[in-house]
Amino acid sequence: MSLFAKLSSYDDRSARLAGIALMLLSIFMFSFGDAMGKFIVATYSVGQLLWLRACAALLVLLPIVWKRRADFLHLERPWLQLLRVTLSTLEVAAFFLATVYLPLADVITYYLAGPIFVTAMSGLVLGEHIGWRRWTAILVGFCGVLIALRPSAQTISWPAMIALGGSLSFAVLMLITRSLRATPDIVLASSQFGGTFILGLVLSPFGWVTPSAGSLVLFFTAGIISVAALLCVNRSLKLAPASVVVPYQYSMIVWAVIFGFVVFGDVPSWATIVGAAIIIAAGLYIFVREQQLGRGDSSVNPPA
Repeated sequence: MSLFAKLSSYDDRSARLAGIALMLLSIFMFSFGDAMGKFIVATYSVGQLLWLRACAALLVLLPIVWKRRADFLHLERPWLQLLRVTLSTLEVAAFFLATVYLPLADVITYYLAGPIFVTAMSGLVLGEHIGWRRWTAILVGFCGVLIALRPSAQTISWPAMIALGGSLSFAVLMLITRSLRATPDIVLASSQFGGTFILGLVLSPFGWVTPSAGSLVLFFTAGIISVAALLCVNRSLKLAPASVVVPYQYSMIVWAVIFGFVVFGDVPSWATIVGAAIIIAAGLYIFVREQQLGRGDSSVNPPA
């Protein structure tokens, strides 16, 4: 092997390791931000969280938005962009509203089903061919959702339905994002925070609680963390192939269990653990299968 080939191999390996490290860091930050959000909505309304969190995120993104302002002038399919922002805003609101009533691990478990919902809807809505192996994985994944949901007249609750509805919205959001590949990343990210800013601004007067200085720090820290996590995800996917880094996103359930237990004293039920394991196994199989078929756009960003 020539010296150039050795150096290229070393650089490629270093880039992959850096990509994995950034993905793991982003998942930790997303999970930490989710735990902060659950802590905040125990005292303040979801509207206040959405608004003040978005304020911090947009302040951080403002210099980049100004520098790339020309990218906002000619957007592809504006109505589809608007639908994407709407779904993104609703799923973030649903996520934090569900955490008011449910353990963090339960809510994350429902959201982990996102890739499974995406694959199912790709076949049913977009007409993409899905073989029997992936349909089997989809059905197995749905079984995992049902196990975690523990459906019965006594256990079905509105918070669980809100979380599951948020997960479905997240799946449709990913399908739309897949079809808007030409839109610059800064437009996609800033428009999402813009949507939560508007919804938060509308909702925050209802049940407004004047935040203390310490609480304001928490709100703005949550916003800054969400931006940093999103930047780490994007950079990770530039450094390493999606097939290498995306499976590490499932480590979110580990952090959800840890933060849920340490901060809130939540002990996940066996149903949640078993359901999450089945969902992760089905999701990983679908991801690997799509990579084998050359459909490399199956990556999923965690909920912002």
